[in-house]
Amino acid sequence: MSVTDLPTSVATLAERWAQFKLDNPKSRIRDAARHLETSEAELLATQCSGQPNAAVVRLTADFAALLGQIPTLGRVMALTRNDSVVHERKGTYEKVSVKGPMGLVLGEDIDLRLFITHWHFGFAVNENERRSLQFFAQDGEAVHKIYLTEDSNAGAYEELVSRFRAADQSPALATLPTPTGAADTPDADIDVTGFRDAWRALTDTHDFFGLLRTYGVSRTQALRLGPPELVQRLDNRAIVRGLEAAATSGLSIMLFVASRGCIQIHTGPVQHLVMAGPWYNVLDPDFNLHLKLGDVAETWLVKKPTTEGLVHSMELYDAQGRNLLLFFGKRKPGIPEQDAWRELVTSL
Repeated sequence: MSVTDLPTSVATLAERWAQFKLDNPKSRIRDAARHLETSEAELLATQCSGQPNAAVVRLTADFAALLGQIPTLGRVMALTRNDSVVHERKGTYEKVSVKGPMGLVLGEDIDLRLFITHWHFGFAVNENERRSLQFFAQDGEAVHKIYLTEDSNAGAYEELVSRFRAADQSPALATLPTPTGAADTPDADIDVTGFRDAWRALTDTHDFFGLLRTYGVSRTQALRLGPPELVQRLDNRAIVRGLEAAATSGLSIMLFVASRGCIQIHTGPVQHLVMAGPWYNVLDPDFNLHLKLGDVAETWLVKKPTTEGLVHSMELYDAQGRNLLLFFGKRKPGIPEQDAWRELVTSL
């Protein structure tokens, strides 16, 4: 009998998930949640028993204090993803800070921007001795995960789990529906001339998001309506050519991938590029990227003025206008963009 044939009275969520794993042993929990019409967090919660040997332990929502203890774990693997891209980076959490709704991790290897208002649930997970800390939004979708590696401090992990263990270890989890984004303002209602002039007058790339809010435009709408000399539509294989060119040249690049609650950044070279099924992959010792190429609906070359000259990036979006990935050359604030990166990206 398949999972869907089980009577409702028997097919509890835990049982249905167990059956799904038997039927699909290579499937990920994200796929199981979608198939079972639930969320990752709700699936994990079914494994909370409150017993010392429980595979999943619910954590308190004191995320600022918890994040402050992550450096004690030593070398770990940070994972942030959306539906189409998975970003995995090994390293140590350094220079961790949380101020109100915003958090930062500014290590040489682990580089994160955290949006704590979207962090609602946390779990410690032991999956066949692969231990991790996993964090989820109010709808149960993952925002960030931290996996121990063979070099991690396992004792510090156990101390952290004990310290932040929630009193409530119920297997039931109350989630809220996924928030729906606001509809785009009609193009006819946008001050396109003012928007273009303000874009041309930018002096810092970080001001671009404020510009979007000021003129009430979405990201993809901004690219359609932006100054023609500063935006250019590319074909959707440009990301493959760009990564291959970076690998060949050894150029250090920056790859940004975001969930609702985290932006994770890789800075450095890429080397080992592999196509496997629908996924295009970077498979380096300390950095893995998995991109489902078929989900890329729009690719843009974007130029933003700064006090140090133009900054060029490649931006990927899905059919719903959601950003999948940002691709930059390595740079630091106050330092002009590398000529080698500019030549690479404009050649695409």
